Amino acid sequence: MRTLSLYIATSLDGYIAKPNDDLSFLKLVEKDGEDYGYAEFTATVDTIILGRKTYDYVHREMGSSYYDNGNRNVYVITRTEKPSVGRTTFYTGDLTQLVKQLQSENGENIYCDGGAEIINELLKNDLIDEFIISVIPVLVGNGTKLFNDHRPEQILELVSSKSFETGLIQLHYRRKRKNE
Repeated sequence: MRTLSLYIATSLDGYIAKPNDDLSFLKLVEKDGEDYGYAEFTATVDTIILGRKTYDYVHREMGSSYYDNGNRNVYVITRTEKPSVGRTTFYTGDLTQLVKQLQSENGENIYCDGGAEIINELLKNDLIDEFIISVIPVLVGNGTKLFNDHRPEQILELVSSKSFETGLIQLHYRRKRKNE
């Protein structure tokens, strides 16, 4: 079964964006030559799931080839139907059904790149297998929370933690299955 991993950055107080989807606090830890393990992680992935707002932001800031580079299947979860672009599918169906289908297929791992609505829907349905969370040393005070309330409890097992010169701490957890 394929692993679904959340790989995301958050402020110390648990926000993935400031108000108005402002991600400027991520620049606090930008450092030439440091990708915080991102390239190594994405080398294990052949499918990406993300929300439309995250897709639009990355498309605007990094260009259309960031996701649609021909190497991975990309599912943009949206309420608005749009035709596919290359290997990018704008998916309007049931997220849980999509993830269960993808997990049952052969392939490499699946990467959830956000946003909060997608993450919390996956959490509600106990579908995230791994959490790789980079904690940025800032308290932003307000914005979009990484984890919402009113979801089932999930027990996690620490795989690793790593600190970086920039003050970023990366935490890697794996979900413990009920039979473990």
